[in-house]
Amino acid sequence: MTMDFPTVLFYVFASILVLSALRVITARNPVHAVLFLVLSFFNAAGLWMLLHAEFLAIMLVMVYVGAVMVLFLFVVMMLDINIERLRQGFWSYLPVGAVIGLIMAGEMALILGGRYFGLEALPAPAVPAADYSNTKELGRLLFTDYVYPFELASVILLVALIAAVLLTLRQRKDNKAMNPSLQVRVKAADRWRIVKMDAVVEAPATPAADAQEGGKA
Repeated sequence: MTMDFPTVLFYVFASILVLSALRVITARNPVHAVLFLVLSFFNAAGLWMLLHAEFLAIMLVMVYVGAVMVLFLFVVMMLDINIERLRQGFWSYLPVGAVIGLIMAGEMALILGGRYFGLEALPAPAVPAADYSNTKELGRLLFTDYVYPFELASVILLVALIAAVLLTLRQRKDNKAMNPSLQVRVKAADRWRIVKMDAVVEAPATPAADAQEGGKA
């Protein structure tokens, strides 16, 4: 069986992608895990290029690798994570994690080994025409055939954004937080108070006191 150049590229990208994804969850250093995740994204972008999805490949490199993952890398480097503390209790959760991992691997093997992902079900994509726009076709599919999943994903992201804001507004002892409801109900009488006091007039200095001060100087 002879393999053409795109097939060789597919196996190279897929092999590096799988190995780097494994290193993301097995690397002991968090910085190394983030770097392996960047490598995974690069190889995933290469696979999308082979499928003639140039827009998705470029967006993956520019948005995730160029912005999101760089931000993750700086955050991990600045957090000074205590790795020894994270390892505590690892072996106690290992049996449950191993069972869940085996179940997920078995389900993925059943799906990928079936007739839904064979060459007959998923043939190689045809070469697009010269006037074909990948971005236009992607936008048409998002707002026609997949409009409901697209809107559902936007609602889920909105809920996650609201939850992140609420987590930052929680009451903590090591920082000062404001209660917006109490600020709205505030009254002017609670903010300031007028206090009437008698005027205090200092007695004028006498010549003897001035002479005494001059002698001390």
